[in-house]
Amino acid sequence: MKTPSTHSLLTMPFAVPAYWTPEQALAVVELLDDLRELIWDHYGPQLLDEIRDDQQPRRSDQSSSPPNDPPF
Repeated sequence: MKTPSTHSLLTMPFAVPAYWTPEQALAVVELLDDLRELIWDHYGPQLLDEIRDDQQPRRSDQSSSPPNDPPF
């Protein structure tokens, strides 16, 4: 028997069923909206910190161009 890779043990494939009714699809969208709101209410400041950190240039990005080189 083949041993599963580490990647397959840590992930689950996910597909949206093509047979949902519009009402079922809307229920899922509403659930996701509610979940997003709960997460933002609880983790908002930390999420904003993460977003800000992700948008900062990395040190390696800064060192790759000459100091006086224009960005375009």
